[in-house]
Amino acid sequence: MKTTLLLSLAALLVLSAPVLRAEEPKPAPSPPPVEAPKVKPYPLDTCIVSDEKLGSMGKPVVFTHEGQEIKLCCKSCKPKFIKDPAKYLAKLKK
Repeated sequence: MKTTLLLSLAALLVLSAPVLRAEEPKPAPSPPPVEAPKVKPYPLDTCIVSDEKLGSMGKPVVFTHEGQEIKLCCKSCKPKFIKDPAKYLAKLKK
């Protein structure tokens, strides 16, 4: 009788094991790839702040301001640009 009971319990455990096993979590769907924002290329060959030829003072400082690529002749021109960007961006519209 004990053997039959033990075999019945063992069979019950074996048959219910797949049901008791926790489901593996499904991976979250990956987000769609984000396109890099379009940046307008810098059209001038001079610094937008000092009008110096780019490269005349070493490697130009390049950054993006509101979707527009900006190139400066040196790092000391950047604070001047940041202080009044509209003044210098007007040069690009000429």
